[in-house]
Amino acid sequence: MIIGINATAAIKQPRTGVEEYAYRLIKHLTMLPEAGKHRFLLYLPAETRRAEAGVPFDFPLPPNFEIKILKWPLPMWTQLRLASEMAFNKPDALFIPAHILPAVHPGNSVVTIHGLEYEYFPQYYPFHSRKYLRWSTKYALKHARKIIAISDKTKNDLVKLYGADDGKIEVIYHGAKNSSLQSSLDSGKGSLRKEREEFNLPYLFYIGRVELKKNILGILKAYEILKEKYKIPHELVLAGEPGYGYEKIKAEIEALRLRSGCRVKESGYLSEDDKWKRLSGADVFVFPSFYEGFGIPILEAQMAGTPVVTADNSCLPEIAGRGALYAEATDPDQIAQVVYKSIDDKHLRDKLIQLGFENAKRFSWEKCASETLKVILD
Repeated sequence: MIIGINATAAIKQPRTGVEEYAYRLIKHLTMLPEAGKHRFLLYLPAETRRAEAGVPFDFPLPPNFEIKILKWPLPMWTQLRLASEMAFNKPDALFIPAHILPAVHPGNSVVTIHGLEYEYFPQYYPFHSRKYLRWSTKYALKHARKIIAISDKTKNDLVKLYGADDGKIEVIYHGAKNSSLQSSLDSGKGSLRKEREEFNLPYLFYIGRVELKKNILGILKAYEILKEKYKIPHELVLAGEPGYGYEKIKAEIEALRLRSGCRVKESGYLSEDDKWKRLSGADVFVFPSFYEGFGIPILEAQMAGTPVVTADNSCLPEIAGRGALYAEATDPDQIAQVVYKSIDDKHLRDKLIQLGFENAKRFSWEKCASETLKVILD
């Protein structure tokens, strides 16, 4: 079988949730023995070629994985250039890792839907983005043979909000893995060695896009409460690229520094090595997002042996399981209280770390790739 994949998201930099999913999924598809029976075409626009290496990917592609560059000088690459490729050189199956199914496509098309955050919090999306996401998701639900939802919550949202046929939706979880941490994950013995000697102060850590829908303003307010009420010595480290509403977040960070002397550090996008050092060195990983389709950073924090505080909404309890403490995303006082509890109570910390290790074992990119290929082939 010839399987086409829109691989554009997999080579975008910096990688956030959707990009990380596409990258890890394609990488692990290349490792599956059962994938060797099929031919894969990885569709990419011309401008995404990595000039310095001459190839788009930083991992080896086996002979049955071929890159197909589709040149197109205008926007709407998916709906114009990829669609025209489907009209004249249609593969046996098409896999779309991120929502947007081209108007022309094979009957055997599979699309991954990553969440309906834009329906629950439309104020955090530009108007045109919200409209396009709504149209493209409904289009995929109607025309794809199968839909992959990344959590039960996402599947339920698709049925509830869009009237989707739950029989054509398969739930396949993301994975999370770092080879340098795998031995500790497998053993499940306590927390990992902390890298705190590299940092001046104990710290709370967040990683993800720094934008309003991630509740960064709520994190900042909770941190101020932790400093003023609980007198913690910690710094707050925010890692990730700026997103929608960053100007408001930046203004609040500056005001917080002046108002209370809080120490807030913005790390920007971190390399893989730096990410894992920061995760394993943190006292608490703080992720009280308003809404998530999945939440890879939670699993990474659990794998790094760091207690997790997250929100009690959307899919977050489904993904974090018993290996996290939960708070209402709209209640900074509650977030602060739960964070302090995870710092102050050593017995609870140790329990959270152990439960986090156990929870993370439920997820792997190998399993994600294998189940995805099965859906494509069925």
